[in-house]
Amino acid sequence: MIVAGLGLSSAATVDSLRMAFERASTDKRVDAIATVADKEGHAALAAFVQTIALPLHFVAPADLAGQRTLTCSARSRATYGTGSVAEASALAAAGALGGPGARLTSPRHISDDRLATCAVAIGGQT
Repeated sequence: MIVAGLGLSSAATVDSLRMAFERASTDKRVDAIATVADKEGHAALAAFVQTIALPLHFVAPADLAGQRTLTCSARSRATYGTGSVAEASALAAAGALGGPGARLTSPRHISDDRLATCAVAIGGQT
């Protein structure tokens, strides 16, 4: 199972999300999208996921805190107890959907407007 994790600002647009996703997933067949549960209802997120036709999984904030990330955002660390919401969401969902031992394929990628990030993780049984 290959999961793209998204981190996004409340001001993120569909274009922000698309740019970060395309940068992170250039050579990967992504099976699902994941992000932190408090982004449920974000209009641009819902529209973006509809355009790419992938299932969206919401990760509980508590499940982000234990994830080891490759990058560190002070804001993510303060809010969620993890260095990157995108990386931690991808890891948590890939582990839950694809088996233990999930790993990131690279650090998060950031949209030009800096409103969205995306990282890709592969579940342990992939």
